[in-house]
Amino acid sequence: MSIPPPPGTHDPQQPQGPYQAPPPAPYGQYGSYPPYGPPPYQTWGQGYTPFNRPAPVNGVAIASLVLGILCFLPAVGLVLGVIALVQIKKRGERGKGMAIGGSVMSSIGLVLWVLLLATGGASDIWEGFKDGARDSASLSVSAGECFDTPGGSLEGYTYDVDEVPCEGEHDGEVFAVFDMSGGSDYPGDSHVTDVADDKCYSLQDSYAMDTWAVPENVDVYYFTPTEDSWSIGDREITCAFGNTDEDATLTGSLRNDRTTLDDDQLAFLEASRALDTTLAAEPEEYAEEDLEVNTDWAGEVDDTLGEQAGALRGHTWPSAVEQPVAALVKDMEAARKEWAKAATADDPDTFYEHYDSGYEFIDGATTVTAREALGLATTPPSYDDYDDGSGDSTGSGGLDV
Repeated sequence: MSIPPPPGTHDPQQPQGPYQAPPPAPYGQYGSYPPYGPPPYQTWGQGYTPFNRPAPVNGVAIASLVLGILCFLPAVGLVLGVIALVQIKKRGERGKGMAIGGSVMSSIGLVLWVLLLATGGASDIWEGFKDGARDSASLSVSAGECFDTPGGSLEGYTYDVDEVPCEGEHDGEVFAVFDMSGGSDYPGDSHVTDVADDKCYSLQDSYAMDTWAVPENVDVYYFTPTEDSWSIGDREITCAFGNTDEDATLTGSLRNDRTTLDDDQLAFLEASRALDTTLAAEPEEYAEEDLEVNTDWAGEVDDTLGEQAGALRGHTWPSAVEQPVAALVKDMEAARKEWAKAATADDPDTFYEHYDSGYEFIDGATTVTAREALGLATTPPSYDDYDDGSGDSTGSGGLDV
């Protein structure tokens, strides 16, 4: 067996004897590696790729292509395309086609944006976007339609409701929809609620003109904008009837207006509504606290009774209705005398004496008889929780959308 030369300086130019590396010993015999070091690994010179891997794709070219396809920030897409072409040439990367494509599409997009800005098309697009966002933020129900809420409640928050037939059970019935006025700044929950409260209560009688036909367990609710929906243009308030019992529903429509009533019913209900409006304006102060404001109001009741009695007397009624209405007009004239005396009372006791007498003729037997002849509801409502438009009635509330 030949052995390597001894260590020391030797001249590589001098001929040497034959050299043969010793055969590798089995692993484990001298430790983890053969006795003359670890097994050799092949190395590669700099710049040599053993598996012929392709050159990488330029990332800027990809970004330019994406912006060009989306037509988003076309000027940026064009600049990135130019930068990508320079980098690709310098680095030998791939993606030249993507850079060119992105630059071309970005150039086209840039021209289109310039044309839109010059002709006002961009403004139209933005307005269309806002209109679409506003529509998506508003409810999909209109006056006269009935709906169910996802949770079955008319309190809290909701994103939408499901329209259902009014003939069956439902959570609510829309009777009015209107838009609030206001700028871009949200006016606050309190203001929005106050507007909804005042307007919805004033609009309910135009939809349900026969107030006697509205059940005792039904009250006014409303859907209002939230701060988020306001920011995208939502100003819509939806007024609806709902059951004051969260576990109960409504059945059948409460609508009775010019679309469902005949001329005789309308004439009678318009007179009744005018009187109800005046009675609802009764002062909050008792006569002992402010006699003058109460006597002034009594004078207004007197005037309204006179006007509406004249309207009923001047209407031509069917033969079956003529006599009941005449009896009602007679009672209205008698009530008017009492209210006139209350209007001239010098002390609270005298005022309340005629006040009570005048109220005895309101919604009395002759009113029920006339309603029955006209085919209207005949059960007088309870005025214990009567709302005067201030939004203080029990059971009312709203949903934010």
